[in-house]
Amino acid sequence: MAVGKEIRGKIKSVENTKKITKAMEMVAASKMRKAQDRMRAARPYAEKVRNIASDLGQANPEYVHPFMKTNDVKKAGLVVVTTDKGLCGGMNTNVLRAVTARLRELQDRGVSVNAVAIGNKGLGFLNRIGARVVAQAIQLGDTPHLEKLIGPVKVLLDEYAKGELSAVYIAYTRFENTMRQESVIEPLLPLSAEKMQQETRASGVRHSWDYIYEPDAQSVIDDLLVRYVEALIYQAVAENMASEQSARMVAMKAATDNAGNVINELKLVYNKTRQAAITTELSEIVAGAAAV
Repeated sequence: MAVGKEIRGKIKSVENTKKITKAMEMVAASKMRKAQDRMRAARPYAEKVRNIASDLGQANPEYVHPFMKTNDVKKAGLVVVTTDKGLCGGMNTNVLRAVTARLRELQDRGVSVNAVAIGNKGLGFLNRIGARVVAQAIQLGDTPHLEKLIGPVKVLLDEYAKGELSAVYIAYTRFENTMRQESVIEPLLPLSAEKMQQETRASGVRHSWDYIYEPDAQSVIDDLLVRYVEALIYQAVAENMASEQSARMVAMKAATDNAGNVINELKLVYNKTRQAAITTELSEIVAGAAAV
């Protein structure tokens, strides 16, 4: 029964694949909980820094940081946050599709783009389309480390501070829940008081503080706004990692379920084939006995 042996081999192969996808689903579920806890733990710090930066924006200090100025040039920066590994459904495809649309929009306006890639998938995509990648950060692991992110992103921040970029955008996947992740592209620079007021409006904070700067307003605002941008970038990477593990868990669960369906179908085909072979043998035996 060569056909039956071939089907048994296929069933064994799919069963081995099912074991792998089931193990990957369990690993992703474990990492997902840790990534979600890390993301939620970072949110209060990001919100507090955002509130303080918003208050400073409303205070109208004599010193205006370069990040809050608008540069009139035909060049922009784009930070693309993706994953280092695949097997996470259409998560990277969705965010890279949004990046493609934004690049086309900027190109139609005659704006060139300097890109920073965070993650292997984004780096490979930007290289394939011929984008100008000025810095990269890959192999971040399962935990985001700010010291690995500061260097690449600082390239764009320095260019903006020098007046060489008109805006800096960040593209990543925002975590909504386990079953839903949203691809977003948000403006990172320039920082505006109105934008920060909109971000803090949901918290119900309507007061403003009168600050005493020590040693001086310039030193405090310089450090604070850099920390503010770093908090936004760290939060984006943390959100992306939580989305990655959630998407991978869902994708591996779907793969495991599909493997089970394929196994059931192959077993049905095998049983039908085996039954047909037995029926054929019985028919031959009966025909032989009748002939005798």
